[in-house]
Amino acid sequence: MKYSPVFLAIFSLQACSVGHGLTGERVEVEANLPLVPQAYTVQPVSQTPELANWLSQFDDSRMLTIVDEALMASPTIIASEATARAARENARALSGRSLPSVTYNFNNSYSTTVRSTTIGEGIVVDGRFSQPDYSQSFQLNWELDLWGRVRANIDAAEASYQASQADLAAARLSIAGQAATAWVNLNNAMEQERIARLTFDARKNTLDLTERRFSRGLSTALDVRTARTQLASAEAQIFNRLQSRNSAARQLEVFLGRYPANEIDAPSRLPVLTDIAMPGDPSLLLTRRPDIAASEARLEAAGLTAEAARLAIFPSLRASSSISNSSSIKFTDIFDPQRISANILASLSQSVWQGGALRADRKAAVARAEVAAANYTNTVLTAWREVEDALDADILLREQEMAQERALEEAHKAEDLALRQYQRGLVSIFNLIQAQTTRLNSEANVIQIRASRVVNRINYHLALGGGPLGQDQTTANTMAALEIKETKESSAS
Repeated sequence: MKYSPVFLAIFSLQACSVGHGLTGERVEVEANLPLVPQAYTVQPVSQTPELANWLSQFDDSRMLTIVDEALMASPTIIASEATARAARENARALSGRSLPSVTYNFNNSYSTTVRSTTIGEGIVVDGRFSQPDYSQSFQLNWELDLWGRVRANIDAAEASYQASQADLAAARLSIAGQAATAWVNLNNAMEQERIARLTFDARKNTLDLTERRFSRGLSTALDVRTARTQLASAEAQIFNRLQSRNSAARQLEVFLGRYPANEIDAPSRLPVLTDIAMPGDPSLLLTRRPDIAASEARLEAAGLTAEAARLAIFPSLRASSSISNSSSIKFTDIFDPQRISANILASLSQSVWQGGALRADRKAAVARAEVAAANYTNTVLTAWREVEDALDADILLREQEMAQERALEEAHKAEDLALRQYQRGLVSIFNLIQAQTTRLNSEANVIQIRASRVVNRINYHLALGGGPLGQDQTTANTMAALEIKETKESSAS
């Protein structure tokens, strides 16, 4: 098996969070991945590249409508969008706090004095006099980012924002897959209900035949009782399948944001699949899956946070200026350059002793970065496994389907033969019932395997990230939708 060393070199740069020790020693926190093969171990039959819009291959317009409706109504997506907006505003807030801050203060008060005035011959009059007194000031504060600690925190917040955007894309892809799967499950349940009703009809025909034979003395009362038992069991099975069908309908309605009233209908038809398409190079999966992008962004954020914790040991330099005037000073004097320069102060603060708090903060940040690296590795390995599992399952399910179709064909012939022999009295009713049961179970198994193949095909595309570039109709507009909301909010503000 061939491996891709070029990918490893690129990866070591992309998925590495770097910090430094308090003594200046370099510390690296990176994801530990195995060598990556140039192709997946399970090779699909088809060598055609897979479709950009993976939903279109199912040739089901209702499925597309269902997915679109689920994406619009999902509370999970609404929550992910809100989380992304919160992360965006947090990054903006940190960036804003890195700029100089200006504060304006205005105070107004009145002072009252009592004065005695002598009028005429010995007449003293007390008078109250009010004097307005006001003051106003501008205060400017700014922490100069000499060592890059503030910038590291801002970059960490921006990386967290990128992670939340990737989480939103992953949520949209997940909801699309769940809605499509729920749609397939509903059609499968309806097909199974149809088989249950066919079973009831077959048992009813067997009972009618047995009763006619009994009336002519060709069958026993045991045969009649047995046929009636099978008919009642088939009727009970209909209600069981109906319950499954109703439950699948309600589950789909919940995905669509509707009240689970069991009102949605489906054509009772499963998509006909073509051969599974090529998944591409395993290394490309890292650029396609949004959950991997989110994990990588969190790894970057954790590394930047660790770097900010390291830089917290260095002195912080703050510049401040306070300019004010009172009722005795002209307002224009506030903006006098000489007064401004005379009031600018710079303070340099350096932590001397905090009981090892700064060192502990840095070690904790590095440990969290190591956790992020381990989570990234686990996410990537899980993604590769999911693709390999889906490829393997598609081949095996296809083999099962073909084998079950052969079994169904033979079961049809065995049932016809058993019916003819029963009519001629050559076999008992138990042989006929067994042949019918085998045929009906084979038909139900074929439908179940086909549904499993469709669900596995959905999971396959989810494992690939939705499309060749990680973009499809369910995820391509994720970032654009968020940017549109940002534009509207900016316009409103």
